[in-house]
Amino acid sequence: MIRRFAAAAALVLALGLSGCAATVHLEAAQDANDPLCADVTVRLPDAIQHLERRWTDAQSTGAWADEEGTAVILSCGVTPPGPTTLQCVTFDGVDWIVDPEALPMQRITTYGRTPATQVYVDTSRISPDQVLAAVSRLVSSIPAESRCVDPDEATKVDE
Repeated sequence: MIRRFAAAAALVLALGLSGCAATVHLEAAQDANDPLCADVTVRLPDAIQHLERRWTDAQSTGAWADEEGTAVILSCGVTPPGPTTLQCVTFDGVDWIVDPEALPMQRITTYGRTPATQVYVDTSRISPDQVLAAVSRLVSSIPAESRCVDPDEATKVDE
């Protein structure tokens, strides 16, 4: 729990400090060197709504910002999440697990794809739906190995 809080605090600090910087400082995920991540990150959009893409200094990452600072960070190569009771949403055939623990920052991670891709979204500045609509098509190039199931389906499987 403390580890998650520290990671969220570091991310919020990075988002706040990167508004004026030409390059956003990030740490590469454990599997950032996976060739499937390169397929995703070479096609990242120049803008997501009103946010312009910023350069990052870590492999397989992306960032988008406006004059207030960075509002979206993408990292490919994160550890895929296991089964969870967190909300799952689907955009362009890609399942995403939504973790609202650090609102207004929202961590959203692909489910059922290896390597996993994660976005941190400042929900006070842009809708997560707009972000997922912009990146899901790119992430769909990573093959799906499983999918989210609704609670009713999970209950039937357990019976």
